[in-house]
This record gives sequence, C-alpha cells and structure tokens, in this order.
Amino acid sequence: MNGPYEWQIGWRYTRAGRAGRRNGFISFISGVSVLGIALGVAALIIVLSVMNGFQKEVRDRMLSVIAHVQIFDAGGNALPDWQATAAAARKNPAVRAAAPFVSAQTLIGRGDELRGAVVRGIVPAEEAGVTDLAKQLRDTTLAGLVPGSWNVVLGAELARLLGVHVGDKVTIAAPGGETTPAGVIPRLKQFTVIGTFEVGHYEYDSGLALVALDDAAKLFRTGGPSGVQLRLADANEAGQVGAELAQALGPSVLVRDWTQTNRNWFDAVVVEKKMMFIILTLIVAVAAFNLVATLVMTVTDKRADIAILRTLGASPRSIMAIFIVQGAAAGVIGTLAGLGLGLLVSFNIDAIVSFIERLLGVVFLPASVYLISRMPSEPLASDIVPITLISLALSFLATLYPSWRASRTNPAEALRYE
Repeated sequence: MNGPYEWQIGWRYTRAGRAGRRNGFISFISGVSVLGIALGVAALIIVLSVMNGFQKEVRDRMLSVIAHVQIFDAGGNALPDWQATAAAARKNPAVRAAAPFVSAQTLIGRGDELRGAVVRGIVPAEEAGVTDLAKQLRDTTLAGLVPGSWNVVLGAELARLLGVHVGDKVTIAAPGGETTPAGVIPRLKQFTVIGTFEVGHYEYDSGLALVALDDAAKLFRTGGPSGVQLRLADANEAGQVGAELAQALGPSVLVRDWTQTNRNWFDAVVVEKKMMFIILTLIVAVAAFNLVATLVMTVTDKRADIAILRTLGASPRSIMAIFIVQGAAAGVIGTLAGLGLGLLVSFNIDAIVSFIERLLGVVFLPASVYLISRMPSEPLASDIVPITLISLALSFLATLYPSWRASRTNPAEALRYE
C-alpha cells in the first residue's frame, strides 16, 4: 500500500485487529463495532425505503381520485365562466387537462343509516382527463351519470356502510335548507345507485359519491360548476404550478393543490419519517461510538509501538493520524457494508417478505385489511446520501478522543516496563 506511513500503519492495525492476530478480544470488539454500524445503516435505509413505498402507494391511490390542482371562485360562488378559467389555466405548460366540478359536504341516507360524505358532480368525459378513476370507469359505471337521471356512484365502503346495492335508492340531503312558514326544512333528493368504485383509500371509499354535474348544481343550487380541476404533467410540481396559476389568474380565484387539501396526512407522514430517522440514527450512533472502546483498548495494547514510533521521530500528530485512520477505516467498512445490505434488501423486500410468509405460514399484509398485498419499497437518494454521510461523520468523531490520547503517550513511561 503506497502513501503516508500513518495510513499504512493505521490500515495494518485495522487488518491485524480484524484478523485477530494480536488480541482476540480487541478483534472481537472491533468486529462487533463494524457489524453494529452495518446493521444500523441497513436498518435505517430499509425502514425509510418501506415508509417511502407506503407513502407512494397511498399517494398514488389518492391521486387516482382527486385532481392535482383545484380552482375555486374566491367568493365561494360558482365560477362565472369555467371554460375561460380552464383555457387560461391551460396556458401553463404544466397543465395537461381541465374539468369542471361541483363539490359539497352532505348526508347520505337509506332507512335508518345516515353517513356524511362528499358529493362531487362531474362530467364523465371531461373528468376522465383529470383523474384515473374516471378514466377507468368512463365507459362503464360513470356512463350512467347523465344529467337529469339522478343517478349516483358510491364508494364501495360507503355503499357497504349504508347497506345498499346497485338499483337501490339513497337520499342525499343538501347543505342549507328551504325556508318555509313552518321553519327551515332540509332539501332532500333521492338518487339511484348505479355502481360503486374502490380505490384502496378508506377516506374516499367511505366518503365520496359521484353524480352528474348538472344534477349536483341543481341540488346544491350553485348555478353552475363551483370550480375547475386540473391535471398536471408532474404531480410533484403541484405546489409550484399552483402558485404560478394563482398569480396568473388573479385574486378573483382561489387555487389549491392536492398537498394543501391533504395537509394533515402529509404532515403526519413527515413527522413519522423524521422520528424514525432520529431513532434509527441513534442506533448507528451507539454502534459508531463502540469504536471508542475498540480504539482505547488498541491504544493501550500498542503503547510500546507508539513509544518506538515516537523515538524514531513520529510527531504526536502522526500518532493521532494512525489511530484516526484505523477507526475511520472500520467506520467506512461498516457503512459501505450496511449500504450494500440495505439496498439489497430494499430492492428485493417484496420477494424476501413473500419467502418469510411461505416459510412461517403467515400473511403480514392481508389484502382484505390493508388493500395492499405486497410490501412496497422506494429507496431514495435523498435519504441514502444523508444516512451514509451521518454514519461516516459519527465514525470519524468517535476516533478523535482515543487518537488524541494516543498522541499524548509518553515514550519513556510506555517503555519503562517493556
């Protein structure tokens, strides 16, 4: 190995310690430190990758039902000219499609069962360009949403909770009511259930109903579409595109993107991910600081070698560099091993989980409960790079104190009893 002698000696100590030639106990502790770092890094990568996978799975199911961006009238009224608003929005190159809609919180009931839900009035042909759900059902279930038909398509869980099937009648109560001499009475309208949908997201499967836009406008007395839904080329740019549209369309409209309408869910995911990152980083930190014990014992074992090096002219800085190299090498080996193991498991976790399920005869993710039959995983460089850098930094920090103690060794004291 060519290079400064500090590097050569430090690397030699690392190899000797790992091979157990001089001291079996030091070799064992060193191996445990490296293994701890590797397992900590791997666990951090695997857990965050699985969390990313679940987040992507939920996000994709959510975006199959809702639009990327919604535009409302700032005063809460119907848009005076939704076609003009849609045309102005399409001037943004990121916008791919636009569709009108009417949406309101209502009560849906049948017999004694009464459930809160969002009723969305749509034009199936237009909606197909905005949401994946409408695209899949445009020519089948949604084809029956004809203006004046008073038909409704319910989420599968909502239909189950109400106990209704295709052909049954449900009653939808509009917000507000009619003012009569006898007082305010609710506006009620019966709809015929012509189908159900299931997207695998409980909030929408249990709380969304689709009707024809004209029927919704009559029931809720909006006088027309209450907003325009937009589909973008990239859903991840919804925040930026929404800000651009708000500036371009002026203060007469209110623009909201899908991250704003689901802020609570996203905030919860971000907090959970940060907490898991902190907790698992502490595991890496414990493993990394096991290097302190390894290096302290190594320095004690190598006191005679240190004294000889000092008498040959090695400076305290060189002695310190030798043990920094030894500890850093163990940290690098552990980090790279953990990185490889973590990526290997993350990219093959579905096959690994399936093998464990077959081996133990259990099912970790029953489709009837979780609506996801496989373990999702999505390793991201934005997670992996910080994990690697933090592990290397902690390993380096763990070497400083033992290396400093080694550099303070007095040659005369060290050789007195040799």
